Amino acid sequence: MKRTTLSLILSAALIGTIAPLQANAQAAVATGKVAAGSPSAIVLNSSTSILNTLEAKRADFSRNRASLQSFVDSQFGVLFDRNYAARMVLGKYARGASESDIAGFGQALQGSLMRRYGSALLDFNTKLTVRVASERAVKNGEIVAVNAVYTAPRGQPLNVIYLFRKSGSQWKAFDVMFEGVSMVQTFRDQFAGPLSSKSIAQVTSDLRAGKISAEAN
Repeated sequence: MKRTTLSLILSAALIGTIAPLQANAQAAVATGKVAAGSPSAIVLNSSTSILNTLEAKRADFSRNRASLQSFVDSQFGVLFDRNYAARMVLGKYARGASESDIAGFGQALQGSLMRRYGSALLDFNTKLTVRVASERAVKNGEIVAVNAVYTAPRGQPLNVIYLFRKSGSQWKAFDVMFEGVSMVQTFRDQFAGPLSSKSIAQVTSDLRAGKISAEAN
């Protein structure tokens, strides 16, 4: 159960959603303790908003996956800086790459995760509760780390750390970590092999065609 939960949180985070959380008073109270527009508020508010929509439209999303994809796309920009995350995943292979290549790779990665974990996002019903344990600035305030704690009934708390940076005037997440494992590093390691022998455009094409897929666990 713990491995499944972590995998879903990781994959869901990258595509711009948090694994479905049971609506609860704890999240509402926590939201009131953080500053509006802060990284902590973004994590809590996005979780609650996305949960409400998923629960309200679960039947529709189950029948119409295009509708689910459209919803995820519309919500993605609220939480994540997809292009920056994609650049981080590409690592050294992003040097000299065009913005269109970076954006294309990020979109393909998101699509791959949706194909693999989209159903799980709708079926995952462990009734998690979420609270923000801490928010701290690092690198002279350029990055903010938000430690969110997810708890399932009769389960051990899971500490998930979101890393935020300013994108324009807004805070956006670009990495997620649990048990010391970085989402960016996980995917960087996974795609190092394909990128060593193929261009970003070719790897992107393979992702879109399903010849390779993103693995969150």
